[in-house]
Amino acid sequence: MRSVKTINKIIVFILCTINIGCIKEKNLYDDELAEKEVISDPEFFYPFINEPIDHTAEITIQVKEGVQLPIQPTAVIPPLKYNKSWLFMLTQDDCKHAAFCYTWAAIHGKPLSKKSFYDLAHLQRNELPSDYYYLGKTLGSTDGAGNEVRFSFGTTLSPEESWMDKTTTINKKNYGFNGQKGLVWGNVKEMLNFGVGIAFHDVMATDVYDPEDILSHYKIAQDIILNRLKGRGCKMLAEPNGNKTYVEAADKYPIIRTLTAQAGAKKLLPFKVKGDLEKVLIERVFYEPPSGSGLTTMDVIKPVILEELRYDKKERTAISIGVHSTDTGWIDLFEWLNDTYGKDGDDSMWFTSQEEYYEYNYYQVHGTTEVNYEDEQTIKLTVHLPGQEYFYHPSVTVNLSGVKKEDIKHISSNDEVTGLSYANYENGIMLNIDCRKYLAEHAENFVKRYEANPTNASAKADANYFVNMLKDSDKKTELKKRAE
Repeated sequence: MRSVKTINKIIVFILCTINIGCIKEKNLYDDELAEKEVISDPEFFYPFINEPIDHTAEITIQVKEGVQLPIQPTAVIPPLKYNKSWLFMLTQDDCKHAAFCYTWAAIHGKPLSKKSFYDLAHLQRNELPSDYYYLGKTLGSTDGAGNEVRFSFGTTLSPEESWMDKTTTINKKNYGFNGQKGLVWGNVKEMLNFGVGIAFHDVMATDVYDPEDILSHYKIAQDIILNRLKGRGCKMLAEPNGNKTYVEAADKYPIIRTLTAQAGAKKLLPFKVKGDLEKVLIERVFYEPPSGSGLTTMDVIKPVILEELRYDKKERTAISIGVHSTDTGWIDLFEWLNDTYGKDGDDSMWFTSQEEYYEYNYYQVHGTTEVNYEDEQTIKLTVHLPGQEYFYHPSVTVNLSGVKKEDIKHISSNDEVTGLSYANYENGIMLNIDCRKYLAEHAENFVKRYEANPTNASAKADANYFVNMLKDSDKKTELKKRAE
């Protein structure tokens, strides 16, 4: 009897041991699922600090036998990139969280919510609000040669605020998707990877009516920006609260090149601009539905656009808009712009940041083009683009007369040219030339992101979007195959 009891005890002990082992193996409390704080940060970041200031692009065009080249061809940088007929600029103030998960997300086909907010860390983990949805497409125009160019915009930063360094709470389910005080640096870095612009706005001066106090804080803010964004600087001011003291201080700070304000500013007519726009205060407007009116963002802004487009393109004023937080009403507007004037419409608009437009205008004014014949069938186009400190968009359109796309046998370029597309335009061709030094490496990083997430349709779309920016090469062919 005693031996039977002993055997039973041994069996019970063995069973308990097995069960305990099973519990450990299952790891019922997985640390990966525990609520925790993480720093939002993209897997890669464009090395803006190493971008050259000046660029010289050389394009060599060989035409087919029998094609008669013009005696005096011309090469001109048009007033608007991609030969668009009107300009739309958007600057989002107060470093708003919505700039990432509403404005940027809508443009680039990322998840959206009607009420919730998320950070990059959530997006990387596919940890999203329960009501998330997709537009099912990206929003943009084309480069005139069949390649997508997504809308872009500018966001202001608040670098002196500690909340930009705030961590992101993950694994908190729906309780973790509240709007925060503003953007965190990781969100900003991801937006910059896609070409979004940045601007100064409020600074933490003791006296915001003392230009010297504000000036000292511009320098503090710039140092923080350069540190957090690995050498990517800021050269734009979006005047806060109608306070012209900020403009006065900006005039004393050489780094700030382009400015925007609601009052006391200059209307921008892109086809009538004479000279560059350095230190020119450009007018913008805040279009907000009157309280209690029942009107939407679309109701207020759409008539403004329709009225402006009644004019000939040379008489049109740029539609430059300021906004604080964006929501689904703004997303409806962006989608309407895409469907009416973008890639799914008449493809007439250039929707970009004031920062990029400032650089393009500078290249148009100060850049030079030269056309030479190497022989009877070979044209060499040289485009020199002199820039300024903190220039990050070395990309222009050049209209070359006298040659049609169907006449071209072969086209090549020097190493300064990383992106190139072309198409027929009027009595010649238009060439879109991109000289970003690390464009190929940047495109490959998006391909690697897709390869790590092969079921993510948005990652695949991003990879192809950036690969399509590249000029034809063996590297582009390889990347296109990897992004299939």
